[in-house]
Amino acid sequence: MPKGTTLFLQFKLRMRMRRILERHNPVCILGAGMTGLAAGLASGFPVFEAEKTTGGICSSYYMRPRGKKRLQAKPKDEVAYRFEIGGGHWIFGADPLVLRLIRSISPIKSYSRKASIYLPDQGLLVPYPLQNHLGYLGSKLASKALQEMERTSPCNNQKVETMADWLHLNLGPTLCELFFDPFHYLYTAGLCKKIAPQDAYKSPVDIRLVRQGASAQVPPVGYNATYIYPKGGLDVLAREMAARSEIYYNHRVESIDLERKEVHFTESRPISYGRLLSTLPLNRMLQLTGLKTEQKPNPSPSVLVLNIGATKGPETPQDHWVYIPKSQAQFHRVGFYSNVDSSFLPAPDRTTKNKVSVYVEKAFPQGQKPTEFEIEVLGHAVVKELQDWGWISDVEVLDPTWIDVAYTWSWPNSKWKEEALEILDQHNILQVGRYARWVFQGIADSIRDGLIAGTTLRVEV
Repeated sequence: MPKGTTLFLQFKLRMRMRRILERHNPVCILGAGMTGLAAGLASGFPVFEAEKTTGGICSSYYMRPRGKKRLQAKPKDEVAYRFEIGGGHWIFGADPLVLRLIRSISPIKSYSRKASIYLPDQGLLVPYPLQNHLGYLGSKLASKALQEMERTSPCNNQKVETMADWLHLNLGPTLCELFFDPFHYLYTAGLCKKIAPQDAYKSPVDIRLVRQGASAQVPPVGYNATYIYPKGGLDVLAREMAARSEIYYNHRVESIDLERKEVHFTESRPISYGRLLSTLPLNRMLQLTGLKTEQKPNPSPSVLVLNIGATKGPETPQDHWVYIPKSQAQFHRVGFYSNVDSSFLPAPDRTTKNKVSVYVEKAFPQGQKPTEFEIEVLGHAVVKELQDWGWISDVEVLDPTWIDVAYTWSWPNSKWKEEALEILDQHNILQVGRYARWVFQGIADSIRDGLIAGTTLRVEV
């Protein structure tokens, strides 16, 4: 693009931004993740994003083999690994209208889940969910686990307050000792004996299938048995949604003045608003507004995601992702982007299939981010452990990403979420999306919620 044209476009953008800053905006949207993009698309109201790109934790990026720099767009020669900021994000449970919208923006591909549990002491991969594949554990262990599960009943008046209570009641002590206790300890950053039961569908219990799986194959179960993914990557979907919206990048919220109805940014002038549609985490919005709740805030562990590009090892799993109950580096999940789709690999390696694009997740207590040196040491420890397992060999890329609010748990009997949402709503702040409303949901539901919220506010205003 000629230099004069570039300068003209930059001037137009500055003038448009000045008009936004100087006018009173009936609605402003905070966050250009999938929910915020959908809300902006449906409403036409401006969206303010802290980063220089869209997509939030679903953002895709590229790195060349042996390279150190993240590329926001696919290089023309396609000699690069593709990763995502928060690890693999696959789109499941899309209702027909959301699916139609996604298809109108980007072609999609469909997949059938292939996931396992890895028991490192035995060197054993067992298909997910573990309880439906007891036959892999040997007849003695399978028989014991089955007997325990048949004896348990949600109606036996056993007190269930915590996630650990629920797991033991429904899955029995043998399977909990083998997998569920150590895995959930890592997954929740040590909170599983303190937080309320949640997302039971992730550990489905159907005693009929448990019995069948002790001696035979069973059909896939769970909320993500099938899923879709944009053919060009999530970055393409996010960019195309952003192109249809009014997005302002590099606008990180510093504080929100409820009296003056102003949003203050770290490096830009404040904007005035009538209503805010926020996709920012619920606990973060309370901090930004200075609002207090009587209830103790619910916990939200952070997650370090290590993205790895490497040569395959002799024992590289064929799974899309693997749950890990025990590891020296204390990671709890390993995902294989390139087992889902070879487009995550550099172009020359897509046919030879001797490389692998990987993500590794390790949870931390809320906000306790390691130092750069600690992350480097941990990264090398993770690589060595995966090499010892035979899952990878020579590493070409090792790139860490940090998700400050990764999982949203609740204390037993907590009403904090309801109280926080009500207080914000009283101040004309509508929380929309997974982290904003403190729920677990996938990309499709986040897009749907953004569309509904954006349309509602457009009609109201």
